[in-house]
This record gives sequence, structure tokens and C-alpha cells, in this order.
Amino acid sequence: MGEVVQAGKIKNGLTVEIEGDVYQIIEFQHVKPGKGAAFVRTKIKNIISGGVVERTFRPTDTFDTAHIDRVEMQYLYDDGDMYNYMDNESYEQIQVSHDDAGESMKFVKENEMVKVCSYKGKVFSIEPPTAVELQVTETEPGFKGNTATGATKPAIVETGAQVMVPLFIEQGEMIKIDTRTGEYLSRA
Repeated sequence: MGEVVQAGKIKNGLTVEIEGDVYQIIEFQHVKPGKGAAFVRTKIKNIISGGVVERTFRPTDTFDTAHIDRVEMQYLYDDGDMYNYMDNESYEQIQVSHDDAGESMKFVKENEMVKVCSYKGKVFSIEPPTAVELQVTETEPGFKGNTATGATKPAIVETGAQVMVPLFIEQGEMIKIDTRTGEYLSRA
């Protein structure tokens, strides 16, 4: 069993057991109405089914924290249906379906290190590095003289994902991307 946490002390990203299922806290808000008792409004994601629900709890409600295994692994390749990863210490290889990995792999290239998150052996998400460097494989040429601040254009990076980049970025350049937001950070 994990530790016990009160609803009034939860944080985003925390994983807790509720009625036999394991949920990750995506958002929470403490609400103190003028009349009546305070409560905590949450958005929680079932880590096994992927479903997101909104629930409210009393601040004194308690949950058991769920122990999540986060193992650093190297992304090897995508065979079309499954992403293949390897543990660099044990050399054990695992496969994760595209559905289970979700959007998290769109900025990850082969040989990059990721964290594979699982609960009781079932992988439920992949955490890519927070920033990655990727090459721009396709974008419109920049326009001389167009110096509009904050103006962007779409670019395709080597993993096939689309990113909005500043107008001065050219095809073939390496750029840094924040994988949490999908935003361009800088030239690499």
C-alpha cells in the first residue's frame, strides 16, 4: 500500500487509488463557497482505461497513493503497431501500443531516452524528455523583411510532427521543442 493523502493536499500528477481504480490528478481546485462546506473539484484520469472524469471530494477525504514505476528506457523503433523500448541496464525489451503511448511519442526520435510509466506491470504512459532537438524537414521559406514579432509558420520535424516556428527558421535547421506543450523554444 502507498501512503495516505488527503484530498485537501493533492497535487497535479499525483496517482491515487479510488474505489479500486488508479487515477492521476490532472487538475484540481479548492472551492470555498460562501455557505456550506469547502470542497475540492478535480479532473482525474483513469490510468488504465485513459478515461477522464470530474469528481468532487471533501478536503478531509483520504486516498491511498498508488505506486507507479517509472523506468528510464531507450526508444528503439516503431514497427507500425508498437513502439519498442529497451532497458539499458537489463537489456530487457518491451513493446507499447500506439494507443497506450498516446501523443507523447510525436517528438521522440529513435535512441532517445524516455520514462516508461507503469502500474502493476501495465504501461499507461510514456514521458518524453521535456525538451528535444529535432531537424525541420519541411517548412515554407522565410520572407525577407517580414519582421512581424511573434509571427509563425507551420514546420514538419523529422518525427513527422507539426510545430509552429518563427518565420526565420529554415528547412534543415535544428530546433528545440518543449514536448509538454509542443512549442518551439529556440534554435538548437
